[in-house]
Amino acid sequence: MVVLCVLLLIAAVAVFFVGRGRDGNGWKLGAAISALGGVLAGVFACVHVVNAYEVGVPVTFGKVGTPLTSGLHFKSPFTDVTSFSTRPVDLDLHDKDVVEVRSAQGGVLFADVTIKWTVVPSKAVALYQLAGTQEAIQERLVVPDSREIIRNVFAKHTSEEGYASAREQIGAEIETLVKQRLAPRGIDVTAVNLRNVKPSDQLQEQIDKKIQQEQATERAVEASRTAKAESEHKRIEAEGIARANKIIEQSLTDKVLYNQCLDAYKEAAKANPVYAVPCGTDSNGTPVIVDGTKKN
Repeated sequence: MVVLCVLLLIAAVAVFFVGRGRDGNGWKLGAAISALGGVLAGVFACVHVVNAYEVGVPVTFGKVGTPLTSGLHFKSPFTDVTSFSTRPVDLDLHDKDVVEVRSAQGGVLFADVTIKWTVVPSKAVALYQLAGTQEAIQERLVVPDSREIIRNVFAKHTSEEGYASAREQIGAEIETLVKQRLAPRGIDVTAVNLRNVKPSDQLQEQIDKKIQQEQATERAVEASRTAKAESEHKRIEAEGIARANKIIEQSLTDKVLYNQCLDAYKEAAKANPVYAVPCGTDSNGTPVIVDGTKKN
């Protein structure tokens, strides 16, 4: 804009002197228009508008000035203003940018992470000196620091914790450390979302084998528990039968057996009125004649 202003003013002067020795108002009008254009270009070169949700960093001959907030500002025509957005920026680390991490056991996992960050207006000058542009801030500061922290956090946990049981804890730890790392540099991290953690193919194969082994172990333990319960049941049943037999053995005398024998054959005598019952009770074992026709 400064160059344009100078060129227009030079053109105006040239047209004025060329047209001074000639008749007609065309030359004067051309000179006036060129002069007006030069003045307007100079005015615009001295004015800069910082859009809403932006902060501007003025640089004059290599010297960085005070940050410019949103609004209209007057500046030197030799001052360049670099703008930084203060809106949250989403940094998505997924697909080709996915973060490859290793667990404490050495297993490889792939973490999809979204980091929301924004420039702190009061630190815009420091960020300009560190990076230069909004894109450079993300590529030189946010991305490498975030990747380093994500890898370090996952390295403290097992593979199973990384993709399953401790994902929320790991995500919270990553968010805390990223905020602590980037805040002193003027980068405000508003959120870190650990969206997905996927094991590598090799790790997934190891996980499947471990699950199968655990299931086989559980089945073996259950079978052993069942066999032990059945063995205990049979032992208790055998002890009960033994105790019952012992009680019966102690209670069965000759007279008891004789009476039970008689009762049994009395029932049989209903079909056979008279028969011999081998239920002798004396030393000779004399049979007893039972007459089923008579009532005792």
